[in-house]
Amino acid sequence: MKRWQMNGIGRDRLTLAEVPMPVAGPGEVLVKVAAVALNYRDKLVIEGGMGLPLDFPFTPGSDLAGSVVGLGEGATRFRVGDRVISTFAPGWIDGAPLGDARTPPYRTLGGAHPGVLAEYVAFPEDWLVRAPEALSDAEASTLPCAGLTAWFALVERGRLRAGETVLVEGTGGVALFGLQIAKAHGAKAIVVSGSAEKLARARALGADHGIDRTAEDWVEAAWRVTADRGADHILELIGGPHLARAVQTAAINGRIYQIGVMEGFDIAAPAGPLMLKNVTLHGIGVGHRRALEDLVAAVDNAGIKPVIDARYPMADLPAALDHLDRGPFGKVVVEVA
Repeated sequence: MKRWQMNGIGRDRLTLAEVPMPVAGPGEVLVKVAAVALNYRDKLVIEGGMGLPLDFPFTPGSDLAGSVVGLGEGATRFRVGDRVISTFAPGWIDGAPLGDARTPPYRTLGGAHPGVLAEYVAFPEDWLVRAPEALSDAEASTLPCAGLTAWFALVERGRLRAGETVLVEGTGGVALFGLQIAKAHGAKAIVVSGSAEKLARARALGADHGIDRTAEDWVEAAWRVTADRGADHILELIGGPHLARAVQTAAINGRIYQIGVMEGFDIAAPAGPLMLKNVTLHGIGVGHRRALEDLVAAVDNAGIKPVIDARYPMADLPAALDHLDRGPFGKVVVEVA
């Protein structure tokens, strides 16, 4: 079979290799991969390693959709022919994240564990969930990281309610899932972007307000469109010092979900409004399997449709990564099958 793998850090170390097909061991299932959705995290791993203990040759990618084609001894969760998607953090089934204070959990697919940019993978059956019936393989592949991150923040941690206001920064995969989840729950949605064209597309998806950060101070604009109330929920997708802007924008008792690190891992914010507005800051490390199963049920029942900006054949992974660099509207998907 074919599999993308790295023999070192850097895009120039990526090769599409011919390797033996894996065999499902005890408790495992063999999956024929149909599609893999890319994440910004994949870029960080490929280009810099993220300080992770990568075992070379290493296969990147975490988010697959495919079909079960083989069962190992004792595997009972799925049958041959079932459509499945991967879980981002294998072993995190429910409850608190794995790990401890000294060693935070980060054993993920395409991180500490080998990834999914391959024609076939053999994984423990607990690492997979059933795919939504309403989505294609390409669409379903966008749920394990981007979809679950937005769901885990707003629903699992934030207990989002109708009538509240959700603000998302940008128009990438997590942001657009946040917009769609907000509308599915009867909430109002504000999208901040530097592109008037992308804001128009976000409004077509249901955004109540679009703020062009290149045309005005977006914090002032967010105060204005909420009559100074601010946003109840903010998906903070930038990182670094940008957290300060989210704190300014937050409503009294607002919640900020720290997700993105595009401007750095060291975040900063003013203590005054953080304390006086009683703002809660949540660190979001994607989410557990049970929440992913809840998201799958919501997708099938609420009609949430992932936004895919571009699809690339498996051999064109470098071009797909270039598209990720340019800032897609929604997701970039590699079609394997």
